Amino acid sequence: MPVKTQISFHNLKVAFASKSDSELKKTYLVFAMLNNKLVSDLGIALTKIGFALKLPIKGIMKQTMFGHFCGGETIAESIEDCQILAKYGVESILDYSVEGKGDEESFAKTTEEIRLSMVESAKTDFMPFGVVKVTGLGDYEIMTKLQSGLKLNQDEEEAFERCRLRLDLLCQTAHELGLKILIDAEESWFQDTVDKLTYEAMAKYNTERCVVYNTFQMYRADMLARLKDAKSEADRTGYFLGAKLVRGAYMEKEAERAEELGYKSPIQPNKAATDRDYDLGVEFCVANGVYLVSGSHNEASNHWVVKLIDQYGIDPQSDRVFFAQLYGMSDTISFNLADAGYRVLKYVPYGPVEKVMPYLIRRAAENSSIAGQSSREFELIKREMKRRKAAGSNQ
Repeated sequence: MPVKTQISFHNLKVAFASKSDSELKKTYLVFAMLNNKLVSDLGIALTKIGFALKLPIKGIMKQTMFGHFCGGETIAESIEDCQILAKYGVESILDYSVEGKGDEESFAKTTEEIRLSMVESAKTDFMPFGVVKVTGLGDYEIMTKLQSGLKLNQDEEEAFERCRLRLDLLCQTAHELGLKILIDAEESWFQDTVDKLTYEAMAKYNTERCVVYNTFQMYRADMLARLKDAKSEADRTGYFLGAKLVRGAYMEKEAERAEELGYKSPIQPNKAATDRDYDLGVEFCVANGVYLVSGSHNEASNHWVVKLIDQYGIDPQSDRVFFAQLYGMSDTISFNLADAGYRVLKYVPYGPVEKVMPYLIRRAAENSSIAGQSSREFELIKREMKRRKAAGSNQ
């Protein structure tokens, strides 16, 4: 596919090509709700009540919020949505988004579900990654205790070893299937523990190709330095470094804990500092042979990565650089990048409707609270509906 280095993220025909007129109308209704914080908050509250009372609201959810932000309830259902994305050059990552009970049974079940999702992904040519959140595999309190330097008792040591083995199993599965695997970021008070497990896996599985990727949250003031240190250690030890860069997901929680416990917040002083370090981080990765997944919904950041790919002569169809966005969000970025010849991933969450509610609530809150997020999406959808009406077709 020919690559276009000059990309517009405002080509609506490309951005919404995968949606029929009726699907676009459903999307309009979802973002109309999200664009009104009062309505959005009320909808979330009523949905929680509905599930608590076991009311028959599952069908409504599948036609609205769940249907828009999730691929399906099962792996098979979700792959059907991924096949549609693939027709437009967009690749997918199945993301099991059920928050377990935090016990050994749920950890084992989550591990097996992620393993199965990778087995099915490997049967396609458009699902190159698995993804795992280590807190889905083991007790974060044990991870926190380890990071704080406290000694684990025997039960805790055995539980942590089971967590380590679960993560190793998933990384080994990715390695054997020819896939890659993303390790999600966590809160700062146990991120060091997650990092240690991740770099152990890299040293084991990233010697011949880049299989395991760590996630770097650039809203942390120390993260650019940590990224550079990780590359130095990879070079010293002799493995490929895989890095997914994001701005971050736990800002409020981080600030609250720092204030409560009386330590300096690890978060950047302002958004400008986060943006600066994000751009410096992706440039460091591209310039220094780090395998990069750029996870951003920011147009300027995506333009910057496109420019870097061109500047450093990287094949846009290689596995050196991927772009990534969430399913149901920023299609103007994802589909236009894919149309221009770049490798683009969509995180496609899945799981039983009632069990994915915490994820959906976060998405709703994020879209209604981030300045302009839902209004931008809503405005673009309205413009596309107007364009189609004028053209008399969705083509």
